[in-house]
Amino acid sequence: MATDDIRALSEALAADPASLAFVALGEALRRRGELDVALRVALRGAERHPERADAHDLVARVSVDRGELERAIVEWETVLRLAPGDPGARKGLGFICFQLGRLEEAAAHLSAALAASPADGSLAAALQTVQAALTERDSATDRATMQVSRQAVSADYGAGDAARAAVAEDSLRTARPTIGLPMEVPRPEADAGALFDDLLEGTRSAALLLDGDGLVLAGRYVSADGRDLAAIIGAQLSGVSDEAGRAMRHLGLGAWRQIIFETEAASVAMAPSRDGVALVAAARPTPLGFVRRVLDRAVERAAEWAEGAR
Repeated sequence: MATDDIRALSEALAADPASLAFVALGEALRRRGELDVALRVALRGAERHPERADAHDLVARVSVDRGELERAIVEWETVLRLAPGDPGARKGLGFICFQLGRLEEAAAHLSAALAASPADGSLAAALQTVQAALTERDSATDRATMQVSRQAVSADYGAGDAARAAVAEDSLRTARPTIGLPMEVPRPEADAGALFDDLLEGTRSAALLLDGDGLVLAGRYVSADGRDLAAIIGAQLSGVSDEAGRAMRHLGLGAWRQIIFETEAASVAMAPSRDGVALVAAARPTPLGFVRRVLDRAVERAAEWAEGAR
C-alpha cells in the first residue's frame, strides 16, 4: 500500500476513532514492517471493537511477526470463539503449535483449516509437513523403546554392554525430528557453528553466515539424518551477493537489502553481511514476517561476531 493510502487511512481513523479503517491501516503497517505502530493500531481497534473477529486476527498476525506467540494464541482463540472454524485462525494456531512442538494440535488445526479452504495449497503443504514430523517423531520413539529393551537385556551380559546401550538410548531420546529442516546439535560454545542457536531455539530453522565465495563462516544446517549441509548450501549460493548487486545496479534500484523466497519445504531469507551473506531457512508453515525478524537479528549477531573476531 502506498504511503498516501496509509496517510489517508490514518487521517480517517483520527477523524473517527471508531472507524473500521484500523483493520486496513494495521495490515498495511504490518506489511511495511512497522510492527510497533501496527500493534498499537490493532490493539486500539480490538479494544473498541471486541466483537469483531478481524480485529483480533490483526492483533494475532502482528504479534506473530513480533515473535510474541503467547499473545497470538490468545487472540486467535478469541477469533475462534467469535467465528468458529475461521481458517485463518486455525492456520495461525497450527503454525504456532508446530513451532512449539505440539504436533498433534498443529495437525488438528491445519486439518480444520484445510477442510474450510480445500483449495489453499499452502495449507495442504503445511499439513503434510506436520504429518511428516509426527511420523518421524513416532519412528524415533519406537527406536528409543527398542533401545531401552536392548539395554535391559544387555545388563545380563555385563556392565560394559549396558553402558554402551545407555549411551545409544540417550542419543535417541535427545534427538528431535526436523522434517528435512535443521535440528539442533549441541556443540561447544566456542564453535562458530553455534553462533545463531539461541536465535532459533524452539523453531525448526537454520541460520548461516557465508563469505563472498560461499564458504561457511558460522552457523549450521543439519538435516533430519544428522548431516550438516551448510557447506553444500554455501557452495550453491556462491556469488549470490555479487549477482544481486549487479541486478540492482542494472535496474537502478540501489543496494540490495533482502531476498526472500519460498519452496515446497521451506521459506528462505538472505541479506548482505559485510562481504558475504546471512541466510535463514525455516519450515514452510513459518510466516515470512517471523523469518524476516530472525534474519534481522542474525545479521546483527553476525556483525557483532565479526567485530569480536578481529
